Amino acid sequence: MKYKVVKKQNNSARCVVCGTKNRFSLNTRFYEIENGRLTCTFRTEDWHQSYPGRTHGGLSAAVLDELIGRTVCIEEPDCWGVTVELSLKYKKPVPTEADLKGVAYMTRNTRKIFEGTGQILLPDGSIAVEATGKYMKMPISQIAEGNFADSEWYLLDEEDPSEIDI
Repeated sequence: MKYKVVKKQNNSARCVVCGTKNRFSLNTRFYEIENGRLTCTFRTEDWHQSYPGRTHGGLSAAVLDELIGRTVCIEEPDCWGVTVELSLKYKKPVPTEADLKGVAYMTRNTRKIFEGTGQILLPDGSIAVEATGKYMKMPISQIAEGNFADSEWYLLDEEDPSEIDI
Protein backbone atom coordinates (compact mmCIF):
# COMPACT_ATOMS: atom_id res chain seq x y z
CA MET A 1 0.00 0.00 0.00
CA LYS A 2 1.29 3.48 -0.85
CA TYR A 3 1.47 6.22 1.79
CA LYS A 4 2.12 9.91 1.33
CA VAL A 5 5.37 11.16 2.86
CA VAL A 6 4.57 14.00 5.26
CA LYS A 7 8.08 14.86 6.43
CA LYS A 8 11.65 13.63 6.17
CA GLN A 9 13.65 13.32 9.39
CA ASN A 10 17.29 14.33 9.87
CA ASN A 11 20.36 12.15 9.43
CA SER A 12 23.60 12.28 11.35
CA ALA A 13 27.19 12.21 10.22
CA ARG A 14 28.64 9.16 11.97
CA CYS A 15 25.75 6.94 13.14
CA VAL A 16 26.00 3.28 12.12
CA VAL A 17 22.31 3.34 11.19
CA CYS A 18 21.79 6.73 9.49
CA GLY A 19 25.28 8.20 9.19
CA THR A 20 26.11 9.85 5.89
CA LYS A 21 29.85 10.11 6.61
CA ASN A 22 30.31 6.59 7.99
CA ARG A 23 31.32 4.22 5.21
CA PHE A 24 29.95 1.23 7.17
CA SER A 25 26.57 2.87 7.85
CA LEU A 26 23.31 1.48 6.54
CA ASN A 27 22.56 5.04 5.25
CA THR A 28 19.01 4.77 6.50
CA ARG A 29 16.49 7.47 5.56
CA PHE A 30 13.50 8.13 7.84
CA TYR A 31 10.10 9.42 6.67
CA GLU A 32 6.99 10.38 8.60
CA ILE A 33 4.01 9.13 6.62
CA GLU A 34 0.36 10.11 6.48
CA ASN A 35 -0.95 7.38 8.79
CA GLY A 36 1.06 8.71 11.76
CA ARG A 37 3.75 6.09 11.37
CA LEU A 38 7.44 6.33 10.67
CA THR A 39 9.06 4.37 7.89
CA CYS A 40 12.64 3.94 6.80
CA THR A 41 14.59 2.71 3.81
CA PHE A 42 18.08 1.23 3.94
CA ARG A 43 20.43 -1.05 2.08
CA THR A 44 22.43 -3.88 3.58
CA GLU A 45 25.84 -4.69 2.09
CA ASP A 46 28.14 -7.68 2.27
CA TRP A 47 30.15 -6.10 5.11
CA HIS A 48 26.98 -6.08 7.28
CA GLN A 49 26.91 -9.88 7.37
CA SER A 50 27.04 -12.39 10.18
CA TYR A 51 26.79 -15.54 8.08
CA PRO A 52 27.34 -15.29 4.32
CA GLY A 53 24.29 -13.66 2.74
CA ARG A 54 22.74 -12.80 6.13
CA THR A 55 22.76 -9.42 7.84
CA HIS A 56 23.97 -9.48 11.43
CA GLY A 57 21.06 -9.56 13.88
CA GLY A 58 22.64 -6.73 15.87
CA LEU A 59 22.27 -4.43 12.89
CA SER A 60 18.60 -5.35 12.57
CA ALA A 61 18.25 -4.50 16.26
CA ALA A 62 20.05 -1.18 15.72
CA VAL A 63 17.72 -0.22 12.85
CA LEU A 64 14.61 -1.06 14.86
CA ASP A 65 15.95 0.68 17.96
CA GLU A 66 16.49 3.90 16.02
CA LEU A 67 13.27 3.57 14.03
CA ILE A 68 11.07 3.07 17.10
CA GLY A 69 13.06 5.65 19.06
CA ARG A 70 12.36 8.27 16.39
CA THR A 71 8.57 7.78 16.41
CA VAL A 72 8.23 10.28 19.25
CA CYS A 73 9.51 12.99 16.89
CA ILE A 74 6.22 12.88 15.01
CA GLU A 75 4.40 14.32 18.05
CA GLU A 76 7.38 16.00 19.74
CA PRO A 77 9.89 17.11 17.08
CA ASP A 78 12.53 18.29 19.58
CA CYS A 79 12.36 15.19 21.77
CA TRP A 80 15.16 12.61 21.99
CA GLY A 81 14.82 9.07 23.31
CA VAL A 82 17.25 6.89 25.23
CA THR A 83 16.57 3.16 25.05
CA VAL A 84 15.35 1.58 28.28
CA GLU A 85 14.21 -1.78 26.85
CA LEU A 86 14.24 -3.39 23.42
CA SER A 87 12.75 -6.80 22.65
CA LEU A 88 13.07 -8.48 19.27
CA LYS A 89 11.63 -11.46 17.46
CA TYR A 90 13.60 -12.69 14.46
CA LYS A 91 11.17 -14.33 12.04
CA LYS A 92 13.15 -14.60 8.78
CA PRO A 93 16.76 -14.00 7.76
CA VAL A 94 17.59 -10.46 6.67
CA PRO A 95 19.64 -10.70 3.48
CA THR A 96 22.77 -8.73 2.67
CA GLU A 97 22.93 -6.66 -0.51
CA ALA A 98 19.21 -5.90 -0.28
CA ASP A 99 17.03 -2.78 -0.28
CA LEU A 100 14.84 -2.99 2.81
CA LYS A 101 12.18 -1.02 4.65
CA GLY A 102 11.03 -0.61 8.20
CA VAL A 103 7.88 0.75 9.75
CA ALA A 104 7.11 1.74 13.34
CA TYR A 105 4.64 3.60 15.48
CA MET A 106 4.34 4.83 19.03
CA THR A 107 2.03 2.81 21.29
CA ARG A 108 2.30 4.86 24.50
CA ASN A 109 3.48 8.38 25.28
CA THR A 110 3.77 9.84 28.78
CA ARG A 111 5.63 12.85 30.13
CA LYS A 112 8.94 10.98 30.61
CA ILE A 113 8.59 7.67 28.72
CA PHE A 114 7.33 6.50 25.34
CA GLU A 115 6.92 3.03 23.86
CA GLY A 116 6.60 1.72 20.34
CA THR A 117 6.66 -1.20 17.99
CA GLY A 118 8.33 -1.75 14.64
CA GLN A 119 9.14 -4.19 11.87
CA ILE A 120 11.80 -4.74 9.22
CA LEU A 121 10.19 -5.72 5.94
CA LEU A 122 11.83 -7.84 3.23
CA PRO A 123 11.61 -6.83 -0.45
CA ASP A 124 8.54 -9.06 -0.87
CA GLY A 125 6.80 -7.20 2.00
CA SER A 126 7.03 -10.04 4.51
CA ILE A 127 8.14 -9.36 8.09
CA ALA A 128 11.71 -10.37 8.91
CA VAL A 129 12.11 -8.86 12.39
CA GLU A 130 9.65 -7.40 14.91
CA ALA A 131 10.50 -5.29 17.95
CA THR A 132 8.98 -3.42 20.84
CA GLY A 133 10.82 -0.78 22.79
CA LYS A 134 10.60 1.60 25.73
CA TYR A 135 12.47 4.93 25.73
CA MET A 136 13.17 7.70 28.22
CA LYS A 137 12.78 11.27 26.94
CA MET A 138 15.90 13.40 27.42
CA PRO A 139 17.33 16.63 26.02
CA ILE A 140 20.19 16.15 23.54
CA SER A 141 22.50 18.12 25.86
CA GLN A 142 22.30 15.21 28.33
CA ILE A 143 22.80 12.50 25.70
CA ALA A 144 25.52 13.63 23.29
CA GLU A 145 28.84 15.31 23.90
CA GLY A 146 29.76 18.58 22.20
CA ASN A 147 27.46 20.35 19.79
CA PHE A 148 26.03 17.27 18.05
CA ALA A 149 22.68 18.87 17.19
CA ASP A 150 24.43 21.80 15.47
CA SER A 151 27.30 20.04 13.72
CA GLU A 152 26.27 16.42 13.07
CA TRP A 153 22.45 16.42 12.83
CA TYR A 154 21.02 17.69 9.55
CA LEU A 155 18.39 17.33 6.88
CA LEU A 156 19.86 15.92 3.69
CA ASP A 157 19.43 17.94 0.54
CA GLU A 158 18.40 15.18 -1.85
CA GLU A 159 15.35 14.21 -3.81
CA ASP A 160 12.91 12.41 -1.56
CA PRO A 161 9.97 10.21 -2.44
CA SER A 162 6.52 11.76 -2.28
CA GLU A 163 5.07 8.32 -1.53
CA ILE A 164 6.37 5.12 0.03
CA ASP A 165 5.03 1.66 -0.65
CA ILE A 166 4.76 -0.46 2.50
